[in-house]
Amino acid sequence: MHIVELIGRILLSALFLIEGIGKISMQEDVMMYMENYGIPGILFIPAVILEILFPLLLIVGYKTKLAAFVMALFTFTVAIIFHTDFSKGMEMVFFLKDLAIAGGFLMIFVYGANKISLDHFLKSKQE
Repeated sequence: MHIVELIGRILLSALFLIEGIGKISMQEDVMMYMENYGIPGILFIPAVILEILFPLLLIVGYKTKLAAFVMALFTFTVAIIFHTDFSKGMEMVFFLKDLAIAGGFLMIFVYGANKISLDHFLKSKQE
């Protein structure tokens, strides 16, 4: 069952990792989108770093609980900022999707990574 937990971390992380990498080539468009919602464009680089770094940490299972908590906060914040105009088409679906993803990250935060992780490997080395 440990492989299933790893697959879950990979699936949750893939969305953000792919989106973060994709945003690099669309910097101007993404910054304009952010600014339309009142988010300063200067936060583009930290957001991209967050969307790439923390999913990678989750995938390899290093500092898993911290990475999951950061991603849960990020996902919840994105839902609140960008997806609360429910009068626009699919915004309710996007909002609920983000809440569900944040919930998945919170589960990882509570339980951490299992045997297939750097956290487990490093912990077993100390014992």
